[in-house]
Amino acid sequence: MDKENGQLSQWHSLVSDAEQLAGIQLEPDLESYLVFTLMRYLSRPEMTQRVLALDYLQAALSQGREQQHQLRDVGDQCLLYCGLFPRRAERRRVRVSYYVDLGRSAYRHLGDSRDPLSTLYTELALTFVMAMDVLQAIRNMRQEQRLDPLNNLELWQDTGSALAQQSLKQVTDATPQADPDSRRTRGKGRLH
Repeated sequence: MDKENGQLSQWHSLVSDAEQLAGIQLEPDLESYLVFTLMRYLSRPEMTQRVLALDYLQAALSQGREQQHQLRDVGDQCLLYCGLFPRRAERRRVRVSYYVDLGRSAYRHLGDSRDPLSTLYTELALTFVMAMDVLQAIRNMRQEQRLDPLNNLELWQDTGSALAQQSLKQVTDATPQADPDSRRTRGKGRLH
C-alpha cells in the first residue's frame, strides 16, 4: 500500500511539474484522471501496437458498459499517444491531430452517455489539447525528446496547442498567426 501511495505521489508531482512547465493548470479532477491514466497504461507496452481507429469502430458497434470501456480506452490511449508518443503518428503517416480528433470524439461520446463520469469525459473532450500539452511537457523534460519545429507548427495549426506555439517561439523570431481563411475554426495559422 505504501509503495502504491509513493507511486501515486510521484506521478502527481510529475504532472504538477509538467503543468508548471507548460503554463497550464488542469482542474483537480482532470489532473487526477491524467495521473491514474498514466499509472494504468504505462505498464502496458502492447498499447502502442493498437490500431485505435479499429478500436473506435469496435466501440461504436458495442453497447452498454462494454462500449463505455472501449471508448474510454480509445480516448485514454489517444491522449497518451498525442502527449507521450507523438512520433508514432509520424511513423504511421498521420498527423498528431488525427489522434487528438479521435480521442476527443471518444470522450465526447462518453460525455453524451449515461456514464456516471459523463461530466468528466465532456471536460476531457473540451480540454484534450491542454492535457496533451501537459503530457508533452513531461516528454520535453528530456531535451532530446522534443518535437521538431515542423511537427510543432502542424500541431499548433491543427489543434491550437499552446505548448507547440511556445516551442515554435523558442526556435524562430517569426510569430505564429491565426489564418483567417482557415476551414477549421481554431488553431490554423502561419508564421509571420
